[in-house]
Amino acid sequence: MKTWICLLLCLSTLSLRVSAQRLDSLTIEQIMSDPKWIGTSPSDPFWSPDGQKLYFSWNPEQAAEDSLYYITLPNHEPVKASPAERLQALAQRSGTYDRKFQNLVYSQQGQIYWLHIATHRLRQITHTAEVAYHPVFAFHEQKIVFQQGDNLFAWDTATGELSQLTLFVHAEKSGQASHLSPQAAFLEKDALENSVVLQQRKQRITEEKQAQQNLNSFRNLPDSIFIGSQRVAGLNISPDGRFITYQLVKEPRDVQRTIIPEYVTQSGYTETIPGRTKVGAPQPEMHMWIYDRLRDTTYEVDTHDMPGIHDKPDYLKDYPSEDSAWDAHPPFRQVIVNGPLWSPESPTDGSSHALVVVRSQDNKDRWIMEMHPETGKLTLIDRQRDEAWIAGPGIGWNYSMGNVGWVNDHICWFQSETTGYSHLYLYDLQTHQKRALTSGQYEVQSAILSRDAKSFYITTNAVEPGQTQFYRLDIASGKQTQLTHQEGGNRVELSPDEKWLAVLHSFSNHPWELFLQRNDPAARPEQITHLAESPLFRSYPWRAPEIITFTDRDGYRVYARLFRPKQPAPTHPGVLFVHGAGYLQDAMKWWSDYYFREYMFENLLADHGYTVMDVDYRGSAGYGRDWRTAIYRHMGGKDLDDEVDAARFMVDSLDVDAHHIGIWGGSYGGFMTLMALFTQPGVFKCGAALRSVTDWAHYNHGYTSNILNEPYTDSLAYKRSSPIYFAAGLQDHLLMCHGMEDTNVHFQDIVRLTEKLIELGKDNWELAVYPLEDHEFKDASSWTDEYKRIFRLFETNLK
Repeated sequence: MKTWICLLLCLSTLSLRVSAQRLDSLTIEQIMSDPKWIGTSPSDPFWSPDGQKLYFSWNPEQAAEDSLYYITLPNHEPVKASPAERLQALAQRSGTYDRKFQNLVYSQQGQIYWLHIATHRLRQITHTAEVAYHPVFAFHEQKIVFQQGDNLFAWDTATGELSQLTLFVHAEKSGQASHLSPQAAFLEKDALENSVVLQQRKQRITEEKQAQQNLNSFRNLPDSIFIGSQRVAGLNISPDGRFITYQLVKEPRDVQRTIIPEYVTQSGYTETIPGRTKVGAPQPEMHMWIYDRLRDTTYEVDTHDMPGIHDKPDYLKDYPSEDSAWDAHPPFRQVIVNGPLWSPESPTDGSSHALVVVRSQDNKDRWIMEMHPETGKLTLIDRQRDEAWIAGPGIGWNYSMGNVGWVNDHICWFQSETTGYSHLYLYDLQTHQKRALTSGQYEVQSAILSRDAKSFYITTNAVEPGQTQFYRLDIASGKQTQLTHQEGGNRVELSPDEKWLAVLHSFSNHPWELFLQRNDPAARPEQITHLAESPLFRSYPWRAPEIITFTDRDGYRVYARLFRPKQPAPTHPGVLFVHGAGYLQDAMKWWSDYYFREYMFENLLADHGYTVMDVDYRGSAGYGRDWRTAIYRHMGGKDLDDEVDAARFMVDSLDVDAHHIGIWGGSYGGFMTLMALFTQPGVFKCGAALRSVTDWAHYNHGYTSNILNEPYTDSLAYKRSSPIYFAAGLQDHLLMCHGMEDTNVHFQDIVRLTEKLIELGKDNWELAVYPLEDHEFKDASSWTDEYKRIFRLFETNLK
C-alpha cells in the first residue's frame, strides 16, 4: 500500500508540474513523440483461476515496458505483481482445466504443475531438463498427459507413475516403400547388387532396428512410429486415453526465402535479416494420423470422400486450357485438418466424439466434420464454400479451428458466414439438425460458452457497425441480454464464476480504461484505472469524429469518420486517410490502438482548415462477408471506387474543392494511394504512400493467395491489382516513404517501383527512406520526419 501511495504522490507531483503546459495547438513533433505522453492504458485483462484476482498489463510508472498489475475483489486498488507472481499468473492463464473446472494443469518454465483451485494446493509434476508443455487431463481424468520433444507422456495422479505413450522415430520403417526418385532407386539397387559389404551393412541396420524394438517392448515402451524426414505437430489425446492424433508435416524442399539487407549496424558491415517466402511458394503438406493404442496401429484420417474435394474454382474460366485440364483429371485438393476437439465423455458409455475443421489450401472451403477415431473416416457437419475465400470473425484461417466447441456430448457449436454475416450455430449429431442462435446484418465477433452450458456470452456490433457491446445469449430461448451499455468499444473478460465482467472501454477520443462490473444488465461499471489521459493530453479538445455514411456508385452505404474544420482554409482542401488491411476497420467509436497517431494528425489537419475523411472501403472489417470479399481478384478495384466516391462526396456535400483533395495511407493504404494516383489521375492532387505494396507477386502467401489466388494460376488478378503495372499513369504529386528493414512489405517493393518511375521519366515524386525502421516504425524521429513530409506535401499542393 505504501508503494502505491508513493506512486500516486509522484504522479500527482508530475501532474502539477505539467498542468501549466497546455496544447493550445498541435505540432507534429508532439503527436509523433513517444506515446507515453498521452497517458497509460491498461490492456490484456485476465482472471486468476479462482476468480479472486483480475490481472492486467499497465504502465503507470512510465517504464520502458508494461508490467503486470492486479486488483482483488475485496480491494480494487491496483497492485504491481512481483516477477514470480507474474510468471505464475501468465503460465496459469494458458493452462487446461478438468471437466468440472476444479483442477488446472499448466506449464511454467518448462515444468508441469497441477493446481487444485479451491484449496490452492500446487504440485510440481516434472523436474526434468527437457522442456515439458501442453498438459491436459486424460484417461478419464486419472492422468495428466504432457508433451516432451516429439512425444507424449502420462503421469498417474494416484500413483505418480510416469509412462511414455508415443515413440516417434525419424527414420524409415524396415521394408517400407522408398520415397526415392526412380533414378535414385535404380542406383541404390545397382549399388547393393554389386557389393556384398553394402548388403551386409544394410542387414545389420535392419537387425539393430529390430533389436531396438524388442528392447522397447521389454522396457514397456510403445512401439516406434517411423516418420522419416517428416515433422510431428499437433499431438492430441482422447479423454479416455485410447486415441492419439498427430500431424505429419512434409516441408517443401529448396524453397527460396527473401533476405532484408541491414545497412546501419553495430558491426559496420552490411548484414542481412532472414525473410519470408513469397506468394505462390510451395506450402507444407500436412496429414493427420491416428494412433489407436488399444489396437496398436496407426492410420491416416481420410479426406478423400469429403463433399466438394474435387470442386473447381470459378476463376479458372478465365484460363481455358487449365479449366479443361481440371475437367479431364479433377485433382484432390490439398487440405489441412485442424483439431481434433473431443466432446465431453458420454455419461452412459464414457465415449467421446471428435470434431475436426478441414480447410482447403486454396482457401475456398471449410468443412466441419465429425471424426470417427476407430476408422479415421469423416462425416460432414457443415460446409462453407466461397469462391473468394473463407474468413471472418470466429471462422479462423488455414491453421486454426476458429470458434468451435461442444455444448454437450452430442451437440456442437460453431460460427459461420453462410448468411453473409458471422453468426452462431448449433448442430445435433443425433438428429443432424442445425439451428441458428443469432441472425441479422451484424457480426458475432466473439463467443464463449458458459460453464453450465446454458448460455453464450457474445460480443457483437449489432447496435451499429462501429460499436461493440457484450451480451448473454440464452440457448433455450435465443434471448439476448445486453450487459454493457457504455457507447464505444467494449472488450470483456468474464470471471471464472461468471459473476463479474472486466471491461476495457474506450471512445473515439478517449483511450482505453479498465472497468469492473457485476454480471447484471442493470449494474453500473466501476472505473478501476484513471491514467489513460495525461493532463497535457486532456488539455487539447480532441474531436470525436462524426460517423457518417454516403452512397457509392454501386448503391452501397459506405461508413466513414469525418473531421470537420472550424474554419476551412481558403482553398477548401480535403484529405482522405486510407487505413491498412489484413482485415481492419476505422469508422468506429473506440480508440484505435494502431492508428492513434493518424487520429491525432487528422485533428491537426482539421485545425489547419482541412476536411478529413477516413473511409471503411470495401474489404474492411465489420460489415460481413460480401463487403470483405468485394476485393477478390482485384485489389484497387471496388475498394478504390469507394475512395474516389468519397472524394466526390466531399465535393458535393462537404464544401471541399475538387482540385484540392489529397490522399494518404500506410501498407494497404499506401498501396491504395499508389493505385489512386496511377489509375485515377486528377482525382487527387497529391498523395503519400507509406510502406506500400507495389507488386502483389512479391508479398506473402497467407494473405495474398486468399484474395488473388497464386501468381502462376491467376496472373490476371495480380496484373490488375499491382501498382507497378500502372505507374505510367502518374500525373499528380507523390511522396513515398519506406523503412529499409521492413520484414513485411520489403524495401525491394519500393525500390522496384522507383526504378520504374525513373525509366518512365516521371519527376513529380520523391522517396524518403528510413534505414533503421521495420514495417511499424518505432523511433519518434522517424515518425516525425515522415509526417512532416506528409504535412508539407499537403500544404504545398492543396493550399
